[in-house]
Amino acid sequence: MNAGSEEIRHERIKAGDLNFHVASCGEGDRLALCLHGFPESWFSWRFQLPLLARLGWRAWAPDLRGYGETDRPPRMQDYSIELLMQDVANLIDASGARETLLLAHDWGAAIAWLFAMRKLRPLSRLVILNVPHPVPMARELRTLKQMRRSWYIAFFQIPWLPDRLLAAQGARAVGQAILRSSCDPSRFPDEVLDVYRRCAAQPGATTAMLNYYRAIVRGGGGRRQSKLGFPVIETPTLMLWGEEDVALAKETTFGTEKYVRDLTLRYLPGVSHWVQQEAPESVNAMLEAWLEGRAVPEHPAR
Repeated sequence: MNAGSEEIRHERIKAGDLNFHVASCGEGDRLALCLHGFPESWFSWRFQLPLLARLGWRAWAPDLRGYGETDRPPRMQDYSIELLMQDVANLIDASGARETLLLAHDWGAAIAWLFAMRKLRPLSRLVILNVPHPVPMARELRTLKQMRRSWYIAFFQIPWLPDRLLAAQGARAVGQAILRSSCDPSRFPDEVLDVYRRCAAQPGATTAMLNYYRAIVRGGGGRRQSKLGFPVIETPTLMLWGEEDVALAKETTFGTEKYVRDLTLRYLPGVSHWVQQEAPESVNAMLEAWLEGRAVPEHPAR
């Protein structure tokens, strides 16, 4: 599949104990590792992979643990935040890269925030899309506004029922969740949603996807990370935020600069949670400018 002038290849990468499906673009020893979110796959980075390759990076977008064509361990504890962070470290090690740029959205960004602050491997740059730093997120979860938006996290703790509802009718609910929460449905035609539906319809896939939420709550991953504290992130960080996120209020971004030494934050008005797919032109322009040391442009208001 080709979303630009650079060809996107597909590889099997052994990293730690797991075999990962990785979409790759470009060559060299500078790794741009792209982590997707729920309920997506590598495909959510299809517009960024060719750009990163053109800028001189070897871009990897894996299906994360349990997703798509990557190995799918069966137990809830197999999806602990510590194991998810170790997967990132293992992928970096498997790449043999001398430098790593980490880009991450949604659940991938939740992993990336902690990976950067725990310093499991050196990072030259960090890019976060539409997931807040853990401290502002915890603060806003004490408000009624954010509690209402985060209702699904509690629902996902119920055994088997959410799994079956998401998987029913060829994972129709997965496609509908993306489409209904978008601001520009034209960016999500059936051929795009079918990619995510097919991934989620595989045996055991919805349980694996939901185990991320269960392991952080029921498995105690959130509590363990809180006890470790949240040291200031020293890695230069670009944070991009679609303002029309139905699950995460803009207020969850306020105060992020207290926890990131070198932060560049850009809001994208009129853009939903699915920011790099819904506004790839703006996201790519911001990303390219930031990586090249130029002023990062604003997104035009709709």
